[in-house]
Amino acid sequence: MNIAVIGSGYVGLVTGACFAELGVTVTCVDKDEDKIDKLQKGGIPIYEPGLEELVKKNTKAGRLSFTSDLGQAIQEALVIFIAVGTPPRGDGFADLSHVEAVAETIAEKMNGYKVIVTKSTVPVGTGARLRKIIGSRLKEHFDFDIVSNPEFLREGSAIEDFLHPNRVVIGARSQQAAAIMRDLYRPLYLIETPMLITDIPTAEMVKYASNAFLATKISFINEVANVCEKVGADVQQVAKGMGLDRRIGSKFLHAGPGYGGSCFPKDVSALAQISRNSGYQFDIIESVMKVNKNQKERMVTKIQEAIGDLQGKRIALLGLAFKPNTDDMRDAPSIVIAEALQKSGAEIVACDPAAIEEAKKVMEGLTFVDDPYAAIDGADALILMTEWNPYRSLDLDRVKKSMKEPIFIDLRNVYEPKRMEEYGFKYTSVGRPGEMDLESAG
Repeated sequence: MNIAVIGSGYVGLVTGACFAELGVTVTCVDKDEDKIDKLQKGGIPIYEPGLEELVKKNTKAGRLSFTSDLGQAIQEALVIFIAVGTPPRGDGFADLSHVEAVAETIAEKMNGYKVIVTKSTVPVGTGARLRKIIGSRLKEHFDFDIVSNPEFLREGSAIEDFLHPNRVVIGARSQQAAAIMRDLYRPLYLIETPMLITDIPTAEMVKYASNAFLATKISFINEVANVCEKVGADVQQVAKGMGLDRRIGSKFLHAGPGYGGSCFPKDVSALAQISRNSGYQFDIIESVMKVNKNQKERMVTKIQEAIGDLQGKRIALLGLAFKPNTDDMRDAPSIVIAEALQKSGAEIVACDPAAIEEAKKVMEGLTFVDDPYAAIDGADALILMTEWNPYRSLDLDRVKKSMKEPIFIDLRNVYEPKRMEEYGFKYTSVGRPGEMDLESAG
């Protein structure tokens, strides 16, 4: 089976490479000729562990190719995945202009029956909209089917998520399209991956509902952390106690500066807008967005309280990406927090193992270094923003000796308060009591 994946960004490239790994012949398409040229030469435009090796392996095997010729890719494929961007508009709704442009081109270039699959995250009703666009622009009569096949890829572990997923969701209204999609995913079916075959609007909704629920867990535990700070409880222990209940689970119960990235902010916002447009006020989701915004502001206040007057202070910022193992800076909490600290007069020296080049595009006035100890040297305070593995095991003696003031602000709760106090740090974390509080509580 030949497939085309239109859009060679994060979702499209991972999807194409993984389908090729499953034995499918895949053509990845992108209108950005520089990106295609880079991919053809073995380069990878994004950071994702294991992706470069997978692309090279399947390109060499002849199962994976790259082109900017959209028309030819459409005509040679039976299944066409649309994996272009759906960024938020000013009103919070997903911008479907790229998706619709692809649909128009598919209609113009179609030369036979096609299964057209939305892999991009799109609002409920997009499938019906694409059917209308394509149907109205066909130059000749060809049958086609629209399918919704939402992605559930976590940045940093996307390959594992594709090849060993929790579930595959397929929304289709024809048995033929559903059968073709089942055949495409047959290798995953053989390892007993659960598959939900449903209608298109339901499949579209599954993606939004899933991300909104996970974002809700993050905002919920951040609210719990804020209460813990008031009453002297330890949010990590609270989260552990909650997570041991199988009805709740431990995933996404980690207090911190709030969620970010390419999915949660735009998908939660889009679901809220979908609800408003349908005449329903989704109060929980509205609160999730408000809590997430407020959490970043609370982190700024926490930092100011720990450091004092920020004017002229040199701050080491370890981690810029919204999470480890990615270079994604979209809606990263570091952007909001760094900007607020700069406005208060702080000088920021930042470090990240993968995201520096992306950060330079969205953050101004920072000094970027590759070595965390270079960032820490001479700093008045250190902020651990992203819990990359190298930052989990810093040489604390070296850190303390190289800083002007031993102020350590841990926004990911990586280190233990008692240990940090023993090293002589003025340590601040999220939702956990300090050592004096622990003693008084005992």
